[in-house]
Amino acid sequence: MGCCKCESQAQVCQGGETERHKHRNLTEEKDLLKRLNRIEGQVRGVKAMVEDERYCVDILNQVSAVQAALNSFSKVLLSNHIKTCVVDDIEAGNGEEAVEELCKTIQKLIGFLLSFHTVYFITGLFTTRKFPPAKKQHKYAVLVAARNEEKVIGNLIDSIHMQDYPSELVTVFVVADNCTDRTAEIARERGALCYERQDPDHRTKGFALQYLVKCIDRDYGVDSYEGYFIFDADNLLKGDYITRMNEAFDAGEKIVTSYRNTKNFGDNWISASYALHWMRTQRTEHRARSVFRLATRIQGTGFLFANEIIKNGWNYTSLTEDRAFCADAVVNGYRISYNNDAEFYDEQPTDLKIAMRQRIRWSKGHIQAFSESGGKLFAGIFMFFGRLRSFMCYDMFFIVTPVSLVSMFCRWSAVILAIAQAFADGGRFSAALAIALWALYNFLIGSFGMVAQAVYVFIAERRHIPPIRWYKKVFYSLTFPIFDIIGRISLIIALFRKVEWKPIPHDKAVAINELSVKK
Repeated sequence: MGCCKCESQAQVCQGGETERHKHRNLTEEKDLLKRLNRIEGQVRGVKAMVEDERYCVDILNQVSAVQAALNSFSKVLLSNHIKTCVVDDIEAGNGEEAVEELCKTIQKLIGFLLSFHTVYFITGLFTTRKFPPAKKQHKYAVLVAARNEEKVIGNLIDSIHMQDYPSELVTVFVVADNCTDRTAEIARERGALCYERQDPDHRTKGFALQYLVKCIDRDYGVDSYEGYFIFDADNLLKGDYITRMNEAFDAGEKIVTSYRNTKNFGDNWISASYALHWMRTQRTEHRARSVFRLATRIQGTGFLFANEIIKNGWNYTSLTEDRAFCADAVVNGYRISYNNDAEFYDEQPTDLKIAMRQRIRWSKGHIQAFSESGGKLFAGIFMFFGRLRSFMCYDMFFIVTPVSLVSMFCRWSAVILAIAQAFADGGRFSAALAIALWALYNFLIGSFGMVAQAVYVFIAERRHIPPIRWYKKVFYSLTFPIFDIIGRISLIIALFRKVEWKPIPHDKAVAINELSVKK
């Protein structure tokens, strides 16, 4: 028997709400009850672990299994609802109401599915993972893809050579990719091994790294180095950076990312917004995932991975190679750890046009990463169900999924349906007012949240932020919501525009010791 809709004789509950019913077929009912019984047993298991005074992380691992089971139940129930209830309503001429209800349900479901981020936020407030002193100093290669970076490449290499780590254990490799300036010459003068590449048809950073890894494998062998760092040419490393990262690597971590700071925080509101964004992510995501031994995300630069990762070469050549790398790592059973004590700096855009171009590229790469890896991650949720690896796939799935796009679609679908109905009823003024009020409400709520996040970052990360006058902090907090607005606009543009990778110009030619003085 299929789905029956809310019947006219439906019971009225206390409070005046109609209690709706659905007659499910036997197969559907048995499947749902079986899932619920399993979840019930898992919840009892969590209760028993608390009563038995089990270790917190072990309990949280069990909770993650419960959450995964609930999410699976919700997906099955939603799928059945669309196939039966929604379809029947549309055929009966009640499509607008059914679709609006479905959009609201999806919004609620997304909120539930992402509720574990609250746990991340709270955990990141108070703690992060600390690594013990390393027992061994490992041998590393540093990979840098650079295009016309003559102004900054030298300072990066100098900061690497100034590390408190044995220089004989660190080799710097630079690929001067489609350069028309002195990048290669400067890199060699500063002691780096430099390869030059000219390939105008394959211009992404991923293709440059692919070429560099092939060259290293050919000339030295990838096994010559135990681990590989990846940096951008505009980066600068604190003096103990490699020592700190080596602690995580020596502890057994195969992929490690690090603390991203900004060398031009106070240039203007654009660079400040970028800096606040990176710091917020580290505080609210990376720290907690590291504590729970989960996979966080790398963000383009400032990370380390074991040589076994590239046994078959570097195969991540999309616009956002970092997201593809993360997804592939998790699918293959690697977690991505985070070391809060290893700090590096990079340069943020200060021009709105350049920032917009970069955000559009990020958004396009985000969509590409979802198309390439979303299916594998989703399958991994069920392939490794009941294990921590399943939750890592689930967590990473929402990192590569354009959740904000889905959220915007749901919100706009609901309001468009309401406006269409108002116009159909002749209420043109009501429709215009509904648009204005809805837009204003969302802007105010979203802006308040972003401002609050900026204030939080200024307080929580004050030791990492250079001295800035109080009125600038207020101004940067108030303009931070614009960063989110740009991101949403960029995501919509990226859906319809062909995007090519273009380098971000860097001219903040400061040395690492100059930044130390400023702090």
